[in-house]
Amino acid sequence: MDTTGNNANLEKFFNPSSVVVIGASNAAFNLGATICKTLKEDIAFSGDVFAVNRGGEDVHGAPGFKSVGDIGRPVDLAVILAPAAVVPGFVRDCGENGIRNIVIESSGFSEQGTDGRRLQAEIAEAARRHSMRIIGPNCLGILDNRNRFCCLYGANQLVQKTVQKPGTVSYVIQSGGVGGLVVERLMEDLPGVNKMVCIGNKSDVDESDFIDYFTTDNTEVIGLYLENVQRGNKLMAASLRCPKPILVYKSGVSEAGSAAALSHTAGMANNDAVFEGACRQAGLIRLRSPEELHALPKMFIDMPLLSGKRIAVFTNSGAFGSIGADLLAETPLAMARFTSRTRESLSRLPGVFNAGNPVDIGPALPEVYLQIYDILLSDPGVDGLLHVVGMWRDYVADVMSELVELCRRHRKPAALFCFNSMARVRTARAEKNLPLFNTLEEAVRALVVSHQQFHYLQKKEKKRGRAH
Repeated sequence: MDTTGNNANLEKFFNPSSVVVIGASNAAFNLGATICKTLKEDIAFSGDVFAVNRGGEDVHGAPGFKSVGDIGRPVDLAVILAPAAVVPGFVRDCGENGIRNIVIESSGFSEQGTDGRRLQAEIAEAARRHSMRIIGPNCLGILDNRNRFCCLYGANQLVQKTVQKPGTVSYVIQSGGVGGLVVERLMEDLPGVNKMVCIGNKSDVDESDFIDYFTTDNTEVIGLYLENVQRGNKLMAASLRCPKPILVYKSGVSEAGSAAALSHTAGMANNDAVFEGACRQAGLIRLRSPEELHALPKMFIDMPLLSGKRIAVFTNSGAFGSIGADLLAETPLAMARFTSRTRESLSRLPGVFNAGNPVDIGPALPEVYLQIYDILLSDPGVDGLLHVVGMWRDYVADVMSELVELCRRHRKPAALFCFNSMARVRTARAEKNLPLFNTLEEAVRALVVSHQQFHYLQKKEKKRGRAH
């Protein structure tokens, strides 16, 4: 399937040269006004911004008009924040005035029952008639940190920070609340956000369209938060085409969760066993919690994929070595068996308490850490490393930086965890650019999903080979 044309249509959602915010005014607590402020004052958006409201008043420096037709020049993107009853009329106005990309952030559509479904059907009909692409309704909007574009309402302070740290992780989120959590949490972590889109009721553009789009841009990892899947075959096809890691958390698994999703974003109850099988077939990495959406991407950005299941555990605490081995035993991974040469090399090093697996050392110089890294990564029976250390001296963070480079050289990953205060971990992560995990469980889980992605990538390449 050629998705080139579709991707070109989606590009204007993230990189428009002009935007009109319909419903933005100077009334107290007006949500559209927060978008005008973000674009005009907070992030220095390079394009033109217009406001449409009853009085035709300017909003935070955005020229005001009473209707879209009054603007008198082409506009790439419309963002609508108006009462649901008047939204279909605004969509038709946009179509008649040549606007082909619309984000509808208003609520009150299919998630609200019969009347809402009727209004959403009117929007869909207008979109078909004018060949428009629509995100939403009932969504939060879009963030593109590289292009410095944002139409997330009410996110002024957060976005001022995120555009200073553009990253390579892109998200498709069905809930605005989860989207805000992910963006804020990644501000404290190594990878930043490239793009985020909140899709709400996804009356038109859905997660599959964005997977195809993110396959072609500078995204390295794709994260999905879904409350329902309306077009399962389309999602599987897009996922199979994508060589990048796709992490997905789906809510609405239980009966109560499904009911909550229905009232939130018009989600429908899905068969969870079917969804699980589809993930395995299509190469989607299914997550256990929404926190994993921001915790796990760094494993794919900073480390090679885990090509096998044999893990060496390295620690400067025997207790944490034992805990790490226990956690690995609960996964499909296994403790590596070292060659005699590896054991002999380790036993000759000063400070090594145990030359088996887990490798345990006492107080040691930086050179000893580096020698152990090289010995373990050189062992043909070791596929990856679980690094479980305490930063008892400042140089431990420095040797971990060397470990990241060694992993790239040996094409074997290490999951890094330090049993120190979170403040110290955050400092080391920021100052040394280290992909440190917050918990040992996260680090083990990162190795599991890394191997899962390696396996999925092999399957996808074989399928593509058979197709040709």
